[in-house]
Amino acid sequence: MAIVSAAKFQVPHLRDTVSEAEWDARCNLAAAFRIAYHLGWNDRITNHITCRVPDAPDQFLMNPHGLGWHEITASNLVKADFAGHILSHKDQDVKLAPAGYNFHSGILKARPDLSCVIHVHTTPIVVVSATRDGLMIVDQTACHLYDEVGYHDFEGYAQEEDEVPRILRDLGEKHTLIMWNHGALGVGRTIGEAFSYMRKLVDACDLQVRLMATGAEIRRIPEDVLKFTRAQIAEKLRKKPYSDIEWAMYRRLADELYPHYAG
Repeated sequence: MAIVSAAKFQVPHLRDTVSEAEWDARCNLAAAFRIAYHLGWNDRITNHITCRVPDAPDQFLMNPHGLGWHEITASNLVKADFAGHILSHKDQDVKLAPAGYNFHSGILKARPDLSCVIHVHTTPIVVVSATRDGLMIVDQTACHLYDEVGYHDFEGYAQEEDEVPRILRDLGEKHTLIMWNHGALGVGRTIGEAFSYMRKLVDACDLQVRLMATGAEIRRIPEDVLKFTRAQIAEKLRKKPYSDIEWAMYRRLADELYPHYAG
């Protein structure tokens, strides 16, 4: 069996061939891939993070099919439109994964208020997605997710176009979506916002799996306390979107750990 060389995905540096807004988006998205890889979120080559091109809102950036998240750079991200046309790397044999393209592009097309979609299959998320009741909010940090988690039935590989409206319906105005027996989605107005919500969902599922493994009875947070804590969080978010500050930290971490991501 022939080994596909990484050279297939090597591309010229795009810094001087795209707009400043697009280049900034490319760097942020490449950093998101690298930090998500660092955190152990990726499942081989089957998961995706996408973002809208800021100055071309009917176009988006996505990882090419075949690259690991540790290999993503600002320049090798693929630009496409909502009709499925690849607009960058036209002289190369690059493809987008059909299922990933289908619902990522469908969400971004239908929701102009969103700029980023993250989809992962971390083991704790898949475990929780396979339980009858789904996520249990059992700690302070997870209170950010109160009324922020939707649920979507498993329908097979999400490459059928008619599934997209049901994903959108089940997501609603929330920032995360657990896909039963599958994985999870996180969305946001910025890459930082989507990443922040996904980090909280990943961590909440991990905590739940650890608690379930103890076999002990789980102490639940009363509903009125969940609502009160969520209201406290909403007030903080109104004053200062913490995801911007948090994302700046992640960018510094990407600079330290993976300095070539912006190439």
